[in-house]
Amino acid sequence: MKYLKYITIAILIFSSQSCSDFLEQEPGTQTSIDELLQTKQGVLTALKGLYRDIEANVRGERFAVYSDLQGGNIKFTPTSSGSSKGVITPATNIEEVYAFEDLAETSNFQSFYDGNYRIINQANLILEYTPALTDATDAEKNQIKAEALTIRAYAHFLLSLVYSQNYGYTADASHLGIVYSTESIKAGIKYPARKTVAETYSLIVTDLKTAIDNYSDSQLMDGPSYSYFNKNNSKALLARVYLYQKDWTNAYEMANDVITNSGVSLVSSSNYLSQWAQPDLPVSEVLLEFSIPKDSEGLAGSSMATYFGYNSTTYAKYVASDDLTNLYENNDIRKQLFTTASLSTLVNGVLTGVNFNFTKKFQDNAGYVAFRLSEMYLVRAEAALETNKPDLAMADINTIRARANASLLTTTLNLKEDILSERRKELCFEGHLFFDLTRNQKGVSRNDGCISNNCSITYPSLKFVLPIPTYNINLNENLQQNESY
Repeated sequence: MKYLKYITIAILIFSSQSCSDFLEQEPGTQTSIDELLQTKQGVLTALKGLYRDIEANVRGERFAVYSDLQGGNIKFTPTSSGSSKGVITPATNIEEVYAFEDLAETSNFQSFYDGNYRIINQANLILEYTPALTDATDAEKNQIKAEALTIRAYAHFLLSLVYSQNYGYTADASHLGIVYSTESIKAGIKYPARKTVAETYSLIVTDLKTAIDNYSDSQLMDGPSYSYFNKNNSKALLARVYLYQKDWTNAYEMANDVITNSGVSLVSSSNYLSQWAQPDLPVSEVLLEFSIPKDSEGLAGSSMATYFGYNSTTYAKYVASDDLTNLYENNDIRKQLFTTASLSTLVNGVLTGVNFNFTKKFQDNAGYVAFRLSEMYLVRAEAALETNKPDLAMADINTIRARANASLLTTTLNLKEDILSERRKELCFEGHLFFDLTRNQKGVSRNDGCISNNCSITYPSLKFVLPIPTYNINLNENLQQNESY
């Protein structure tokens, strides 16, 4: 068994050192890591490829719909044709996860787990090779270091959300976090144990603070600035991390920094709907969007519309639940971000036209929205409330509500619930709801359209985290499985 383990690890090292598809130069040829990462251009080629890997991992169906689906913002559409026409079933890629019954042996999220650690390994390789570059200035090397550190922190943060209970699950966050990798596999084979959640978050914060100190104002790669990590959106990530860590003072200060100093403004009420509807471009208040890859002719590959798209002839698998749409006031312009379509649905054995609400947020060539400025207002509001500044919190919530033409809050009596509700309405389909519920130690209640045996689960639950895939457990004798798996 040990012999087989070493063979498998050797294969993984070879795979990792090939650094995935971004080292492909032309059909049938590859460049070795040692050769590629000797020059600034080679490192930038590797870094740009790493962004493609991140985009593929977060925009992949599993993670792209996970938090909204588990939390109750999303339900499924009926099959559009064939012998199963009108039947509503879960998507194959998330069937067990949706039911809170994922299995370690055949985990729906195996590719997500492996993908993040490949990303981390590649970021570590870039960090290890960059200091020795002879054709890059110190400022350029610092910028590369900053982006790689941010990527490393981001991937670890995503893993902690899915595989670790929320920060407040134990009083001192001493429960299991994740393996935090700061060296590439090239540096040698190791069998690390999982850190505690407190240690995991401390390492994430350290990486991000170091990154922020190293960013310059110059972008090293071609393309829109919102497609890459920079000082502003790294601060947005750090604000989110502080929020999840319940470090309210730092969450407030970091979100306030982004709001005040990023140079990005909230989209106006008059442009809110049209900006979400524009093809190819994100809304102007986006801080980071992992834009979809395009071929040499500018044609886009898979996008978020794969999951949420709708037109007169075809439609995707995921739509808004009534649990979500019923939260909006009639005058709220965000209610217009849904289009209603009647779909043939099998009801009591008869095909019947049933209305479904498709989001307009992710049509055409929509990329994965990682951070928007409106989230920073909501982070600042929650942090203000938790630091005994309810009036400031209410002012930030009202900024978002006023933009949406919703009625303004006039009391702070139920402000905590108001903030969570506003996050659900404003940030729907952007990957927040389930994580918002668990970090606030709330259960899941999925009503409209739920086709699982587990539609309502109270907090705490061992099923609020996924199993580490058995394959990975078998590779590392020090890797402890999540309880109940």
